[in-house]
Amino acid sequence: MSSTPSKCPLIVVIDEAFNVSVIIKESSLKAVDEYLRDPDFNPDAIRRVSYAAAGLCAWAINIVQYYRVYCEVEPKRLAAEEATEQLRQTEEQFNATQAKLARLQTTLQTLKDQYQAAQNEKDECQRAADQTAYTINLANRLVGGLASEKERWTNTIQQFQVLGNFLPGNVLITTAYLSYVGYFTKYYREELLYRRWMPFLKNLKVPIPVTDNLDPLSMLIDDADMAAWNNEGLPADRMSYENATILTNCERWPLMIDPQLQGVKWIRTRYGEKLVVIRLGGKGYMEKIEHAIAAGETLLLENMEENMEAILDPLIGRNTIRKGRAIKLGDKEIEYHPDFRLILQTKLANPHYKPEMQAQTTLINFTVTRDGLEDQLLADVVALERPDLEKSKYELTRQKNEYKISLKKLEDSLLQRLAAAKGNFLSDVALVENLEKTKSTANEIEHKKDEAEKTSEQIDKTREVYRPAAARASLLYFIMNDLRKIHPMYQFSLKAFKIVFAKAIQKSEESDDVKIRVLNLIDSITYSTSLYTTRSLFEQHKLIFTSQMVLQILLTNKEIDIKELEFLLRYPYVPNLTSPVDFLNEQSWGGVKSLSTMEEFHNLDRDIEGSAKRWKKFVESEAPEKEKFPQEWKSKTSLQKLCIMRALRPDRMLYALSLFVEEKLGRKYVENRTIELSRSFEETTKATPIFFILSPGVDPLKEVEGLGRKMGFTSDNGKFHNISLGQGQDVVAEKALDDGSRDGHWVVLQNIHLVARCGSTPGPDGHCIPQGILESAIKITNEAPTGMYANVHKALDNFDQDTMERCSKENEFKSILFALCYFHAVVAERRKFGPIGWNRRYPFNNGDLTISVDVLYNYLEANSKVPWEDLRYLFGEIMYGGHITDDWDRRLCRNYLETYINPDMFDGDLFLAPSFPIPPNSDYKGYHQYIDEYLPTESPYLYGLHPNAEIDFLTTTSETLFKTVLELQPRDAGAGASESGSVTSREEKIKAVLDDIMGRLPDDFNMVELFAKTEEKTPYTVVALQECERMNILLKEMRRSLKELDSGLKGELTVTADMEALQESLYLDQVPKTWELRAYPSLFSLSTWFVDLLNRFKDLESWTSDFQLPYAVTLGYLFNPQSFLTAIMQTTARKNEWPLDRMCLSVDITKRTKDELGGAPREGAYIWGLYLEGARWDTQTSQLVEAKLKEITSAMPVIFVKAIPTDRMDTKSMYECPVYKIKTRGAHFVWTFFLKTKEKPSKWVLGGVALLLQK
Repeated sequence: MSSTPSKCPLIVVIDEAFNVSVIIKESSLKAVDEYLRDPDFNPDAIRRVSYAAAGLCAWAINIVQYYRVYCEVEPKRLAAEEATEQLRQTEEQFNATQAKLARLQTTLQTLKDQYQAAQNEKDECQRAADQTAYTINLANRLVGGLASEKERWTNTIQQFQVLGNFLPGNVLITTAYLSYVGYFTKYYREELLYRRWMPFLKNLKVPIPVTDNLDPLSMLIDDADMAAWNNEGLPADRMSYENATILTNCERWPLMIDPQLQGVKWIRTRYGEKLVVIRLGGKGYMEKIEHAIAAGETLLLENMEENMEAILDPLIGRNTIRKGRAIKLGDKEIEYHPDFRLILQTKLANPHYKPEMQAQTTLINFTVTRDGLEDQLLADVVALERPDLEKSKYELTRQKNEYKISLKKLEDSLLQRLAAAKGNFLSDVALVENLEKTKSTANEIEHKKDEAEKTSEQIDKTREVYRPAAARASLLYFIMNDLRKIHPMYQFSLKAFKIVFAKAIQKSEESDDVKIRVLNLIDSITYSTSLYTTRSLFEQHKLIFTSQMVLQILLTNKEIDIKELEFLLRYPYVPNLTSPVDFLNEQSWGGVKSLSTMEEFHNLDRDIEGSAKRWKKFVESEAPEKEKFPQEWKSKTSLQKLCIMRALRPDRMLYALSLFVEEKLGRKYVENRTIELSRSFEETTKATPIFFILSPGVDPLKEVEGLGRKMGFTSDNGKFHNISLGQGQDVVAEKALDDGSRDGHWVVLQNIHLVARCGSTPGPDGHCIPQGILESAIKITNEAPTGMYANVHKALDNFDQDTMERCSKENEFKSILFALCYFHAVVAERRKFGPIGWNRRYPFNNGDLTISVDVLYNYLEANSKVPWEDLRYLFGEIMYGGHITDDWDRRLCRNYLETYINPDMFDGDLFLAPSFPIPPNSDYKGYHQYIDEYLPTESPYLYGLHPNAEIDFLTTTSETLFKTVLELQPRDAGAGASESGSVTSREEKIKAVLDDIMGRLPDDFNMVELFAKTEEKTPYTVVALQECERMNILLKEMRRSLKELDSGLKGELTVTADMEALQESLYLDQVPKTWELRAYPSLFSLSTWFVDLLNRFKDLESWTSDFQLPYAVTLGYLFNPQSFLTAIMQTTARKNEWPLDRMCLSVDITKRTKDELGGAPREGAYIWGLYLEGARWDTQTSQLVEAKLKEITSAMPVIFVKAIPTDRMDTKSMYECPVYKIKTRGAHFVWTFFLKTKEKPSKWVLGGVALLLQK
């Protein structure tokens, strides 16, 4: 301890009083111990005796105890004091040492601090040096890695700087592109962009600069977008990329025109399960629409028709309410989700939507393009020929697309990180390393992409060998697809075509030489497509198809000149030219003069004039198409020879075209092949029906039933269902279809055109067959046999030997039956001659013949003599006459029966045709043999017609063929040629025709002035005024429609369907329908029609100048010629006070022309401008005579027409000749003129002789 412990006060007192150690000796203590051990020696016990003694006792006990304690403690106390002293001394030494140590430690710490500061400064300098070196290294690595991007980024920056000046114009063009070009084809998109819009902006008073050759796609998408679309199934062609760009960027709802379903296939893949697909009219479709709107889903409305249900108008127009938060459909208000998207799709190839619909949607033309389809078919052909190659191509394409997508993402990530970096981004190690990693990955992908590109190029080089086959197939599909313009039943799906395409490849001849193999593929594809298509075509359309096919192939191969093709199809002859040679008419000479203006035909007109004998021999040969052309013209190309033939012998063009097709493609393309039903059946599936397209008088049911019997499908075993549709049969048909589809039966539906609605809205042509069925079905046309030989045999085939022998008057029955068979063949086949055959087409069929034979049997059995009149009446007025609606056709039918069925047939004096007498009685086989041996070769004489009828028929047919082929030409076919200056483009032609007509169109007649000019309103004056009013109506419509179209072409008005139709008519040189409705009947082309219109106007203008009756009225120039002929009777009736209903017109054929007249007659009128068809008028004998060969119509002299009482009309030796406005006859009947004849009138009746007001 550091200090001596203090004593208690008692001990101090005791200690001071006496010394214990002296008082108490050890011996005393021992002595005292005895007392202390005594139990009675305790203070308590003694206190009972004496308190004082008790105190002493206690004192003695305590003092002893104290002493003993003291003896123990005292040494310790002394030792403690000594230790304390030592401690004090040690502490003093320690404190001194501690103080010294503190001083030393302070010194040490100071030195340490100085050292650490120096070390820290050194470390900081090292770290800074290391960081700088690392940063330099990173910078070098980054700069090195991005060096490849420097040039591109620098160029891009420069481009952006330049484009900044063009941005407003570029954005304007791009937005216009998105909004308006979607509906158009490639040619018209480029036309709008580069030849309309961009020049327009540059030529404004204040020009809006636009980048030269701007590609709107570059403003909206990149390679990665296109690659992603390719992986989703979008075809890899320019049009498809444009369509996808428009669809994904347009603000209005997109409406896809998608007949081949290319677009909808891509959409379905792109959106996958997130896409809601509905069809209007489907079960619960409105609920699905409402749910999609509320949930913000993407809705695809597919297979739209032209008319949309009104309830959806608010959705199409986005007519939202409550500030865009809701939309009202019908009576329902639906929450409108901002993410909702609507996509519309139609399979219609050329729909006409209401202007409101077009304004509210963005129309996008997804129709497959030639180039796009070619690439698809190339993939198909390579997949069949070289599956390994196509698989590699597919994988490489997918990889390249993935590389492009990844590369784009990495490049975007790289730029985004660089752009997001703040301050000195080199200090951000993680950023730099990520950038370096990104660039490294990008370089790796770029390298892989380059490798893939090289491999792909090698594969493409190998694949390109097969491209000619794909190109041919693509061309053929588009030719097939255009056939719907001819007939609404001619529709073919791309899916069905690809099946034909694949089968053609499998059938083609093998070869180790790839080039030869490709040629074999081309031939097989072309021929298979031809067979597949022609099977579906009527006979009259087969040559149209093959001609179009060969012409388009030659055009594609650049083997023919488009200007020569234009001449062949349009035949732009020079009108009103007098032919200098007797073997060519005015129209033929006009064609020669037009052809002579072309370089390749220079001096053709002079050569024909100078070598008339040679050319006459050529022209008048029976088959000039097989003859060699005179002189140097025989060295011309096949197409050039066709052009010459078109001018010289239009009636032989069908044969010439057949030879042309045979020369270019092969004989098998012009052979008339009949494909057995069993072969067509092999191509069917459950989803591919057979569709029979029938002509009158044909029924394929027997053939179908026969095939069914062979295969075990009959009505008896319940596996063959035959339903003839009509009222109340729809339920039966549905049940048969349900049973047949379930049990695998055959179902035949007849007369499906009678069903009120077959799944689609009937079009203008009245057809309502669903497009999907027409496209996918195997279509087979069935037509009656052509030619008298086949028709007489077919008529006789309706009977047998038992039929011949069943009548008791066997000889009479057989003769009349054979005459009926010939009559049936004549009336059926006469239809091919057109209007000169029958005014209207009638569906004569085998039933008419068989029922007539039954009537014949009954009447012969019931009468002792043959009731000729009764039989002819029943046949002509009831059986066959039941079809006939035209009185003149009824007269023709009656004359045939009077010629073929009369008592002369039993005397052997009756000839059914020249050199073909009624056969003697024979058996069934004998009659067939008689036909084989004695029926003359096919000619109009067999029908009682003049040979000119066939010439006219062939000429008309060839003109129809060329007109149809012209309509089938691609709308932008001449676009490329236009740029090279060889021909004008479609738009240029239309504009030129429009300007020409507008420039020459006369002013309207001033009706106020004309009415004021008339002093007396005679019947003739009234006719003239009525004609002026009709002319004004026509002129007003022409002027209105042309001005409207001109504004539409300038972009001032929306182009409507009527304006499109007018454009088409102007281009095809056809009279527009709206003009025809207000005009007069005419068969002229537009150019000739307009010249005729101007002549009519001048003629009318001359008449109304003084309202004096012209010397000779050109009857064909009147809108209503009947009114003028009636005016003749009215004038005479008023003058002579005769009753009008007892008057008729008498005609006197003069020998004068219009120019030889000195004035109008006092009574009646001279008429002029009539033409005789089927015969000619002999001015020497003043009677009807046979027509000259190849003179289809002959001009009549001036005809004097006067009114006389009916009872004064002499009809003896007269032919009652109908007068028609135009050659189509029928409803264009005008009047009846009686013409003198020495021949029997029936000759002219059978010859179809008539007067025409227009040549």
